[in-house]
Amino acid sequence: MEVMQHTAGFLLPKIPSEKCASLNYALVILNQRLPRFAPLLWNHSRIRVCADGGANRLFDEMPLFFPEIDARDVRQRYKPDVIKGDMDSIRDDVLDYYSKQGCNTIDESQDQDTTDLHKCIAHISNLTPDSEKSNLCILVTGALGGRFDHEAGNINVLYRFSGLRIILLSDDCLIQVLPKTHHHKIHIQSSIVGPHCGLIPIGMTAACSTTSGLKWNLNGTEMKFGGLVSTSNLVTGDAVTVQSDADLVWTISIKSDSN
Repeated sequence: MEVMQHTAGFLLPKIPSEKCASLNYALVILNQRLPRFAPLLWNHSRIRVCADGGANRLFDEMPLFFPEIDARDVRQRYKPDVIKGDMDSIRDDVLDYYSKQGCNTIDESQDQDTTDLHKCIAHISNLTPDSEKSNLCILVTGALGGRFDHEAGNINVLYRFSGLRIILLSDDCLIQVLPKTHHHKIHIQSSIVGPHCGLIPIGMTAACSTTSGLKWNLNGTEMKFGGLVSTSNLVTGDAVTVQSDADLVWTISIKSDSN
């Protein structure tokens, strides 16, 4: 089975060339506080999409990262390529500002069956040729924290697009799905992530999971809610390997001084 490589090198000023160097990053901004490394994610990304009220966060909070620069100049520099969603949260002044700056705004208020994150991921996926999807990595800010039902909906999006590499980010941790179609090797940049981590099956039983590189490794272990789940684990080296017969959520802490 093919091995999928993973890294959190996008949290570094320069992405390490030897690990996942071929990845093309896209950024989705949701309607929660921007993490401290938001400018870094922006600089690494080729396309930037605001989900509805995420545009308010970009407009209000990005200038706070650059107090020495006029807020108007910061907003001119950090303009999203697309604003998409049901448009029930974006303020009129923000929508007007970005529209005048040439930002593409897509109102999908007719679709109330999918979340704004789902709409944005689908948009990025549709823009990406099938031949390039394996190199696409979508970074999402604002998906964690706030209402739990929103968090659950965002994790559900990871499963609905399990064929895409999508990473949910907060100031404290990152979350992604490791699909069962691959074995996985996770490169650990100990200066920015860890040591706390977890592997969690959601919605199904993982009958057989095996890992290396953790303090408490799995060895053909069954995991399920109501039984064992590998939370509050620790990474012990510079790589973690994961094999499972089910899709697993991988999470690892982000160090407070990582930027």
